[in-house]
Amino acid sequence: MSFIRAATLARSVATNSCRRYSTEAAAAKKSSNLGFYLGGAGLVGLGTYVYMGLGKEQAKTAKKDLKSPLDPSKYIDLKLKRVEHYNHNTAKFVLELGKGEAALLPVASCVYIETPDFKDDKGEPMHRPYTPISASDLEGELIFIIKKYETGNVSKHIHSLKTGDTLKIKGPLPKWPWKMNELDEVALIGGGSGIAPLYQVLQHALADKTNKTKFKLMYANVTEQDILLREEFDAMKKKYPDTFDVVYVLDKADANWKGSTGYISADLIKQHVAPASLGEKVKVFICGPPGQVASIAGKKAGMKQGELKGILKELGYTEDQVYKF
Repeated sequence: MSFIRAATLARSVATNSCRRYSTEAAAAKKSSNLGFYLGGAGLVGLGTYVYMGLGKEQAKTAKKDLKSPLDPSKYIDLKLKRVEHYNHNTAKFVLELGKGEAALLPVASCVYIETPDFKDDKGEPMHRPYTPISASDLEGELIFIIKKYETGNVSKHIHSLKTGDTLKIKGPLPKWPWKMNELDEVALIGGGSGIAPLYQVLQHALADKTNKTKFKLMYANVTEQDILLREEFDAMKKKYPDTFDVVYVLDKADANWKGSTGYISADLIKQHVAPASLGEKVKVFICGPPGQVASIAGKKAGMKQGELKGILKELGYTEDQVYKF
């Protein structure tokens, strides 16, 4: 597949398939988008590692013969290699890739997972967007952390799978085109299972030795047991003390909890997030339950970001400074 054809395909997918469940970046710079789209789908089927979505340091160390089996235009079957129990309603699902294969997803992006056994109101197989937690250049595996919702047919289907079963995957589906050191300060506000896209950004950016951006993660959950990827975030804080910090917020904390409680409020944001006065050098990313997103940044409007409302608008942030996954 040529780069021209790949770029064209990526743009087509980004402006059609992706729009049903994820929103595209508003007013992104053209230079960033070009690398993003070429990196997102231009390498499907290519044998050389020229992936533009990864940081310079990662590109230097990545194997040059890695290729991605993923296709943004159609679903492929990937075998479930193993399931790792995480907590009472969440597990890690490890899908098997071939030798010399990696997801090579651009940051930030997701994939669709389709469930043929469940149909929508039009009789079509249901599908939902999920963001992997494995590194984009991880060879041989594609890993998701997925919470089971009793009202969610797709998540219930995934949790019913056994080792050796297959899962239908399509992607990548571009979201925000991350560019190293474009921002001085980044706040990531997450809730529950909405943590995966934020983790993808952090994992990618912090591992790049050229990174100078300072990240602050504010992660809200019901109980301490509901905190996902806590060991990973705590390890990041220890390894990158000058560029990363995390604040856990619990709705229902026990007597031993010493962190923040309640909800992510205006006062908490003012305490931990860089001010809107930094202009184009500050960005707030948010991903979580619809109620949380609406309260903090306003509801999304289908494929569009939707009007900025809520706490962030009250604190003076503009639509250019906020992105809702």
